Amino acid sequence: MISKDVDVLSTRSAVTGHAPGRGWRLCRPPGAPGKAGRHKKAENMTKTILAYLLIALWAVPAQGADLVDAVQKKYESLSGFKAEFTQDLKNSASGEGESRSGTIAFKKPSLVRWETVKPEKELLVVGKDAVWDYFEDDREAYRYPVEEVINSKTMLKFLTGKANLREDFHVFEEADAEAAGLVRFKLVPKEPEPGLVMASVWVDPGTQMIMRLSIQDFYANTNDLSLKNLTVEAGLPDSLFSFTPPPGVAVHDNTGADGRNLSK
Repeated sequence: MISKDVDVLSTRSAVTGHAPGRGWRLCRPPGAPGKAGRHKKAENMTKTILAYLLIALWAVPAQGADLVDAVQKKYESLSGFKAEFTQDLKNSASGEGESRSGTIAFKKPSLVRWETVKPEKELLVVGKDAVWDYFEDDREAYRYPVEEVINSKTMLKFLTGKANLREDFHVFEEADAEAAGLVRFKLVPKEPEPGLVMASVWVDPGTQMIMRLSIQDFYANTNDLSLKNLTVEAGLPDSLFSFTPPPGVAVHDNTGADGRNLSK
């Protein structure tokens, strides 16, 4: 299992990239990069540049382009969904990995309940007024501004349909013999950020839903999420996307309210 001191992509960093402390560990090696780190950065930048050159040479076939448009329309009209997930995280520098599993629920426009049950219990709730990240075993909860989620290029942005595949990315189709009926698209952001320089999505052509998503950051760390038993839901209750810290839980407030740490 990955140490809590090692920076990795997780459900927390899938939301935002600059949260301190226990919540939302970053996908970034700790400390300033040394010679090896600078070499790694140069190597990763080379990979990114090569990817852009490949985009100039490869185009999405007409059939693939139609599916991309269908996916965009599907998510624009989607009211909500529920699914089970498995998530594989890998830190490129250390080679360490972690597998997580649980459930995800989404309600338009931007409500999310991301509940991890293994290897440790964690509840991430993106509500109307705040984002909560709760660790049951540690009796700790972290609160963050919703704006950090809505305005960031993250995994949740894909799952909630806020990422525009055509406008935000160069898209090309990739063959994948192990895709099991899914169609894979490679995505290179037109405006790369440290937390997202490359992504792949696997789409079910029958439902036009994303069933797998893989994100790579500037340091070549990866966050791979697969969904199963996905159901489209039109009437998920708002109460599913609210959170009140249980009595005795330490609350770390990162919403800018004087940087308070509260206990409830």
